Amino acid sequence: MPLKLFYITNDMAVAAVAQDAGVDAVFVDLETIGKKERQGHRDTVISDHNIADVSRLRKILTSSSLLVRINPIYPGTSREINAVIAAGADIIMLPMFTSVREVDTFLTLVAGRAETCLLLETPGAVDRLADILTLSGIDSVHIGLNDLHLAYGRRFMFELLADGTVERLTRAIGDRGIRYGFGGIACIGSGLLPAEYIIAEHYRLGSSQVILSRSFCDCAGAPHDLLPILFQTGIADIRDVEGQVARYNARQYQDNMDKIIGRVAAITLQTVA
Repeated sequence: MPLKLFYITNDMAVAAVAQDAGVDAVFVDLETIGKKERQGHRDTVISDHNIADVSRLRKILTSSSLLVRINPIYPGTSREINAVIAAGADIIMLPMFTSVREVDTFLTLVAGRAETCLLLETPGAVDRLADILTLSGIDSVHIGLNDLHLAYGRRFMFELLADGTVERLTRAIGDRGIRYGFGGIACIGSGLLPAEYIIAEHYRLGSSQVILSRSFCDCAGAPHDLLPILFQTGIADIRDVEGQVARYNARQYQDNMDKIIGRVAAITLQTVA
């Protein structure tokens, strides 16, 4: 099965273009609690999305799902979950959880009214993953490499791919029969770690989803009349690579992993220098 592609935007025009190009889920990001403190010093985007964006995008999304990342568990979580469901969310993603109780609270509050996706991005959640996965109602888990690599003190997010961490986590999730994905990808032929290497690893590990990164399409910097061709070409390139790596044998997958390990080692050495 092709990877499900997620794209983060609250722009209706961009969402329509992404949907027409074959993006599987448009991703509205409501997470703000604690995010500036964690990532404000880095080259990351702090979302300005809001609940009204969910309602607006619901009106135009017909073939793409509407995914909403809420805030971590806090006193207003019940109200927030009810609001995003009322606004039309198909999938609700819980970020920054560390305990079984937080996940259980989330699943109880959603109560089957939308699909659930856990964003696995804290060491505490990793440590308790076996117990978390025994809970019923988890539809998918996405391994968030950005926050997780920061929490582990790593220099480059794909170190967690090269050192076997992602494989260990995906095996544990897959053993419970739960869908999973990890990280994001840029355009084919770009990215510090080439997107085609990452896609091959998604296939080796049996991943089902990936986020199209901000660098996949710089919607803020590109003229809107060029967005359709940028999205269509970018996604077609991804699907072409998927067609190739789906036919890899074990030796080819291992060769690809060797390339990842070598490239990641070179990148981390550069960051030290």
